[in-house]
Amino acid sequence: MDEDAGALPPKHQFSEWYNNILWRAEIMDVRYPVKGLYVWYPYGFAIRKHVYQRLRDLLDRDHQEALFPLLIPEQEFMKEAEHIKGFEDEVYWVTHGGTTPLDVKLALRPTSETAIYPMYALWVRSHADLPLKIYQIVNTFRYETKQTRPLIRLREITSFKEAHTVHATWEEAQQQVETAVRLYKEFYNGLCIPVMISKRPDWDKFPGADYTIAVDTIMPNGKSLQIGTVHHLGDHFSKTFEIKYEDASGEQQYAQQTCYGISERCIAALLSVHGDDKGLVLPPKVAPVQLVIVPITIGKRHEDVIASARSLEQELRQAGFRTKLDTREMRPGAKYYWWELRGVPLRLELGPRDIDAGKVIAVKRTGGKVSFDREDIKSGVAGVLAEISDAMRQRAEEHMKDRLCSVISIEPLTAALNDGKIAVVHWCGGRPCGDAIEEKTNGSILGTDVRSAYVPSTEGACIICDKPGKATLVGRVY
Repeated sequence: MDEDAGALPPKHQFSEWYNNILWRAEIMDVRYPVKGLYVWYPYGFAIRKHVYQRLRDLLDRDHQEALFPLLIPEQEFMKEAEHIKGFEDEVYWVTHGGTTPLDVKLALRPTSETAIYPMYALWVRSHADLPLKIYQIVNTFRYETKQTRPLIRLREITSFKEAHTVHATWEEAQQQVETAVRLYKEFYNGLCIPVMISKRPDWDKFPGADYTIAVDTIMPNGKSLQIGTVHHLGDHFSKTFEIKYEDASGEQQYAQQTCYGISERCIAALLSVHGDDKGLVLPPKVAPVQLVIVPITIGKRHEDVIASARSLEQELRQAGFRTKLDTREMRPGAKYYWWELRGVPLRLELGPRDIDAGKVIAVKRTGGKVSFDREDIKSGVAGVLAEISDAMRQRAEEHMKDRLCSVISIEPLTAALNDGKIAVVHWCGGRPCGDAIEEKTNGSILGTDVRSAYVPSTEGACIICDKPGKATLVGRVY
């Protein structure tokens, strides 16, 4: 990218900052000639690769990865009435093979329940087959009619991780929901992203689910971004698709199911929560380049410095650090700008004086310089990368605390949302009061049964009807 393209908009102008960072840091190219479809640049795709590898590592503890078809026959897709009603306006249909009309229309999966569950009906036979825990990472298609936004609201979700599990009892499925919630919390903790866990209101749950647990974070502009969901499906789909097992006494029973998903919104949160006015700030665990070495070459010592820098690069790579030596013919300051924009956690500077002193200067992307003894470079780098992660996590948690507030009436609630806050109110749980809250504030009820260190689990009078209510999150959403 052109280093002279002008200053990055300040992050408080979040929409402009976000759009600029995607192309300047080479995350996504939005110029693909179909609305809502975007192209991953190699650098953005490398971030995606490291993020999703962490997700795979967590799931692979007790799940198996598989791959199901993109195309779903119309008769399978239409089987579960509540499910199809939730997606009927978003489905892309394939109606022709070449120029020949198809006998059966084929849906491009908006989600994969109706592609996976006919196969589960063939695979599940006995209680010995349970629990069954399978996931896939695939693209899904939804005809999004709202304003599209890269990584946040798309017509092709390129990186949808969906897990689908089958259990003998409702309680065992409920336990799996809690396991999935813990897994997602661990995943986001590794990305240094604080989250709020809550139970979606019934009218906003996944179509066909008994209940939905959602994972949200707060974006820089104060809007809530849903970055994960976990659904208890009960036996709704198992009855539709005849997913039965023979229990220990020889009786046929309908299975109980869950499903849970994360999309590339996790990347949107990663970029947005941590970035600053200089560009991206990437957690070391998922940064494509963890360390960049910038040699400071002066006069006759040029070859000496480059040789020392190459030796340093090799040593750090062998130690397992993703390291890049920048030998481009550019001013050191231009290189600093380049790598700061791309969020590299640690920059190592090496010049003649450093070589003579047996030192390496390190500049943290989160701010501050440290000096390492050359012989202790590996342990020094490991320690500083851990400090960077801790600093990022703390900074993100402070942002979340600053964006949360408690209110007890509609006027302050509207004012809080207008001010870029997520509010905690008391709500009785009734749909009429929920509708009134949303209509009066132009906000959305995110959920109840909130699990967050920053949201007290209190009870009080409903903000609308004064009946007993529970702590509820309300905010503006993407």
